Amino acid sequence: MGQGRLSARRAVLFSLLGAMIFALKMAMVQLPNLEPVSLLVMVLAVCFGWQGLYAVYLYVFLEWAVWGIGLWAVCYLYVWLVLFCLARAFRKMESALGWALLSGCFGLLFGALCALVYWISGGWAAAVSWWMAGIPMDLVHGGGNFAIALVLFKPLRRWMTKLRTWYEKR
Repeated sequence: MGQGRLSARRAVLFSLLGAMIFALKMAMVQLPNLEPVSLLVMVLAVCFGWQGLYAVYLYVFLEWAVWGIGLWAVCYLYVWLVLFCLARAFRKMESALGWALLSGCFGLLFGALCALVYWISGGWAAAVSWWMAGIPMDLVHGGGNFAIALVLFKPLRRWMTKLRTWYEKR
């Protein structure tokens, strides 16, 4: 898919992909910090290039629509972009272990990345205390991301590449 303007066909595709991310996350909402979002953000970055951000930010909008907007929501504006940019930088990597490490490290650092919002709103003490309180969840997040990416990144990348190729021919 070219990186030019967004056609109606592409808008529909990215809307469906963004909604799929949200639906899969909601299906796993009972499993704290175990989510498919990180994996899907990486796959979108690799398979669809910068236009994949349309799906990512539709997902963010849907999160805000369901859960409301608070300090946590502000970090969603940049944390997914950080992961997306990292995935774009490593897009030629073929190793499932490499993708699992990237996703796992992102999960481990998720709380630290989000703590930036708390630093701006409440100072260093707020940021550090918020981050430290969330370390157990970051450990779960990192481990879950690692396992999910290790098992699913390569097959999902193949599937999304086929989807993109099929979609381009239509």
